[in-house]
Amino acid sequence: MKPKVYIDGKEGTTGLQIYDRLSGRADIELLLIDEDKRKDTEERRKFLNAADIVFLCLPDAAAKEAVTLIENDHTRVIDASTAHRTNPDWDYGFAELSKAHRMAIAESKRVANPGCHASGFIASVYPLVASDVVPADFAFTCSSLTGYSGGGKKMIAEYEDVNRDACHNSERIYGLNLHHKHLPEMEYVCGLTQPPVFVPVVGDFYKGMATTVMLPGLDAAHVHEALAAHYEGQKLVTVAPLGGDASVIYANTLAGHDRLRLIVNGHEKQTIVTALFDNLGKGASGAAVQNMNIMLGLDETTGLTL
Repeated sequence: MKPKVYIDGKEGTTGLQIYDRLSGRADIELLLIDEDKRKDTEERRKFLNAADIVFLCLPDAAAKEAVTLIENDHTRVIDASTAHRTNPDWDYGFAELSKAHRMAIAESKRVANPGCHASGFIASVYPLVASDVVPADFAFTCSSLTGYSGGGKKMIAEYEDVNRDACHNSERIYGLNLHHKHLPEMEYVCGLTQPPVFVPVVGDFYKGMATTVMLPGLDAAHVHEALAAHYEGQKLVTVAPLGGDASVIYANTLAGHDRLRLIVNGHEKQTIVTALFDNLGKGASGAAVQNMNIMLGLDETTGLTL
């Protein structure tokens, strides 16, 4: 019998992207709620309890509420919101971080899907802290450039409005209070003693992401060696040769793909690591589908674009 899959919040950007990756698959049964009942709590309850796998593509409060509507012990949940990413009762959905992470996802009933900016930071930092290349109390700084689709429907409409403000032609630096919602996740998952100084930036392109972590005082060759060893053999996270694949990095290079590539640049005393990926791919919907595949015992790349 095919596993039954339900997307709660299919109409949002992340939900639509998950649906696009699943709608043509013959190895699952996709449950679709009537459009006029998608906000009906009792109808949603039926679908949430009928499914083997549920994707929650909802605001945080709604995601927490949705979990309370599940009244059985077989429905497994992948939450794409921020709500459960630092909850120790939920497994963090980034399989490449360790064998323990991958095994936990495979057996989990509750998986917290990573955030987009956080995915780039954690992909770079987690292995370095875990291998003692960088101490947990290091003063990390990070800048992350994303396409405007990361802001959801409202921001997409804002950028694609033919009468938009001309300021959208340039990059937008935001999160200036330095309390970005991904910071607790970055600190918690990497086991840091303090959050990084993090500056997110939106550019005038639809999707793609380049998250750069600055590592003063570290040897680029040493950092590259540690990351390459950590991700050796992984299908969806790879490490470029030291110095990268080209002399410049374009943030939308992996737009439309579900993989992430780490690029190490620098010299003996200064290093930067850039995670290059699609904010809607390995940064959101692609990662969610990868987690589903692992939970169902399928090849993790099934239905994904490499």
